Parts: sequence; C-alpha cells; structure tokens
Amino acid sequence: MNVFKKDLGVHNFTWANLGDIKEGRGDLGVDMPVLVYRLMQYTMLDVLTKAHGEEAANDYFRAAGHLAGREFATHVLDLTVGFNEFIANLQKALRDFKIGILRIEQVDPDTGDLVLTVAQDLDCSGLPVTDETVCNYDEGFIAGILFAYSGKNYNVKEIDCWANGDRVCRFTGTVES
Repeated sequence: MNVFKKDLGVHNFTWANLGDIKEGRGDLGVDMPVLVYRLMQYTMLDVLTKAHGEEAANDYFRAAGHLAGREFATHVLDLTVGFNEFIANLQKALRDFKIGILRIEQVDPDTGDLVLTVAQDLDCSGLPVTDETVCNYDEGFIAGILFAYSGKNYNVKEIDCWANGDRVCRFTGTVES
C-alpha cells in the first residue's frame, strides 16, 4: 500500500505541536532515555499490527516517518545549500539529536540514487537478532528528508539492520520515476 508515497494531503501536525519542551519540562529537560522512545514505538506498532495487519502497520510507520522527516528537514536543516553541505549538516543534526550516525556509502550523481548507513540507530541498535529488518519508520524518515531537500520522491528500503544481525542499518534510496 506504501502510504507514504501517496499524497499525504493536509495533516493536523505542525512543528509548533511539539511545544516549548524546555519550558514545559523544567527540571527534567529535553532528553529522555531511548527505552521510553522504543516503548512508545514498539507498543504502537504492536497495536497497529493487531488492528490492521503487519504490512499496513509498517506502511503507517513509513508514512509517519515521511511526515516527520519532511518536518525535521524543513525546521532543522538548511535546504538551500549544495548536496555535500546538506549531507554534512544532516550528519551533524542526526548526531546532535542522537538519532544515529549517518554515513553515505554511494551516490549516483546522474540519478540521485544512494546507499547510506545509520550506526547506533535510535530505532534498533541493541535489539535482539530476529532475522528481519525493523526500521520502517526510518525508511519513511529518510525518504521525507530527501524529499524536503530535493523535491523528488524516494523509495527508501532498509537492506541491513541490527535486528537481522548487522551492526549498522543500511538503506538504499532510489528516485522514483
């Protein structure tokens, strides 16, 4: 179904919905343990899977990731710079926000297709090995970031994952024709 590739239309979410975290959390601050993030993520995925099936639940996670990636890129990154500077800024932002450590392995300058890795990934690093890829949200997140920067729809697919025994998450990103 690939929900994130459809016209997402108007969403109720805006960056302002995130609020003033520094003001609201006072003594607790802006950070929280990865455990809490994963608790929310994996329980939500479980509920969506039970209600809609695994494929649809994963598609919803990709769609949410795509929306988040677009918003993240729009509000955190400079989308007017050249590709190399954009990637350097993205690497810094992903590290600063403790999302993961990005490395670009390959870029085809003619097509825009790429291969990238995310080490110490927020979604899966440290999970038990289950012989599956689990970073559906990340697929959408990366596609959303690439869309915000390039205006092109990317099909992002995780090909290696901590959960299938690798120690980095590897993604291919291909521009849709």
